[in-house]
Amino acid sequence: MRPIPPAWRIRLAALAAGLAAGLAHPPFGILPGLLGYALLLRLLETEGPRPLRSAFFRAWLAGAGYFAVGVWWITEPFLVDAREQGWMAPFALLLMGGGLALFWGLAGLIQRAFAPRGWRRALVFAGALTFTEYLRGHILTGFPWNLPGETWAAGSAPSQAAALVGAYGLTWITVALAGGAALLFDPVSRRARIITGGVLAGGLVLLYGGGAWRLAHALPVSPTAPLVRLVQADIDQKEKWKPENLDLVFTTYMQLTTQPGPARPDIVVWPEGALPAVIDDLLSPGSPYLWRLTAGLQTGQTLMMGANRVDFGPAGETRYYNSLVALRRSPQGLKPTAIYDKYRLVPFGEFMPLGQLAAKVGFRSLVHMPDDFTPGPKPRPLRVEGLPAVQPLICYEALFPHFAADAAARAGFRPAWILNVSNDAWFGGGSGPWQHLNIAGYRAIEEGLPIARATPTGVTAMIDAYGRHQPGHTLGLGRIGVVDARLPPGLAPTPYSRLGEIIPAIMLLFSAAMASIRRHRQP
Repeated sequence: MRPIPPAWRIRLAALAAGLAAGLAHPPFGILPGLLGYALLLRLLETEGPRPLRSAFFRAWLAGAGYFAVGVWWITEPFLVDAREQGWMAPFALLLMGGGLALFWGLAGLIQRAFAPRGWRRALVFAGALTFTEYLRGHILTGFPWNLPGETWAAGSAPSQAAALVGAYGLTWITVALAGGAALLFDPVSRRARIITGGVLAGGLVLLYGGGAWRLAHALPVSPTAPLVRLVQADIDQKEKWKPENLDLVFTTYMQLTTQPGPARPDIVVWPEGALPAVIDDLLSPGSPYLWRLTAGLQTGQTLMMGANRVDFGPAGETRYYNSLVALRRSPQGLKPTAIYDKYRLVPFGEFMPLGQLAAKVGFRSLVHMPDDFTPGPKPRPLRVEGLPAVQPLICYEALFPHFAADAAARAGFRPAWILNVSNDAWFGGGSGPWQHLNIAGYRAIEEGLPIARATPTGVTAMIDAYGRHQPGHTLGLGRIGVVDARLPPGLAPTPYSRLGEIIPAIMLLFSAAMASIRRHRQP
């Protein structure tokens, strides 16, 4: 067998570095994989022809490995109708993973062009990757899935730093510590190596110790808090969208809604797009589903239902919305008390950036509606009759740091909790739903607010303001049932919810300052 040429060994090592960093994320949780950042840093420093181009390509390969682990679930929506769309699945993964990896390639280019020698380069590396990950979360519609700072399991001690610096700030910390391990292999004195190891160890102690202290002072759940029932019907995506199954789907949700529990729920939650129909038809006068809903709910109960709804524009055009509708049962009957229309829509899932072209190649059917969804107005918390104020996050919206805080600032008041309804059936039965759960947990930590999370097939959970979901209040993949949980208390506004990206911006400026020292000293 011929030996692998050195250039290919470097490329394979770069790919392995990204794979290792991706596997450090939940649900795999192989935290030694964080050393993939240290390996990548070393590879970016390897000499050779065309150093900038090589650095870009090596970082791109690492990103390709990272996102291959993180977004392989993108193939699942195409397998719902595998006969018609299955051929698109591998192309979707290649385009998604390879496209997102371009941001890592840019980080490698920045690192190679501006990083100094010595210990400062680890801080520049942290800044370069955090900066490009911030771009990934904002360019076009943004897609901040599995940020490096979200490697730590939400609710763990290290994850609590997100209350101070958010997911982007924690990305900087994570990459600085993990990438800094590369400094231990520098040809320096033993004393310098001991100092480097001590600094890295001290950073980990602060990360774990500070988080442990915060969790040790966690507020308990009040026994008089509102009781929330989260419904998970576990209906396969392929079966749900068959028109003849509407009655079966509805009946399943109603049986779970009305099943006996320890106490009467104050709030019942159905997930995103629970029923394969627009809610306007379900609630129209004379609809059999209207009276069945009314009969199934008790007076004073509120149903928070993820639903598709239809409206008409000023020119009479039909507009479709992915919505959350609050329905309250009163002695007089069932009445809508609030509606939230999803603001951030999923490209190629809820709207087609290349609408006519997408329709020609068959993408349109992924939406399961006659036309694209329309984005709702800029988000604000909802004041729902009889309930604490709530900020809805529909599926994709849970990816975005500071989304709820921006909505609260827009409205002038802060919600008491966050409600995340999501159709994670699109992610299949692998790691995607668990990753989404972990990401949602970071929004709880950042805002200091509990999150009630309902999905049709898993993972459904009640998450406290520290990002923790308790085993007894979680329904995993492929399970049918309900989660009955008291709403955990909210905390005072966290530093991150008040300051936003100011602290991460300071971190980036610090990294830039470390890079500028090298340039300033050059003759």
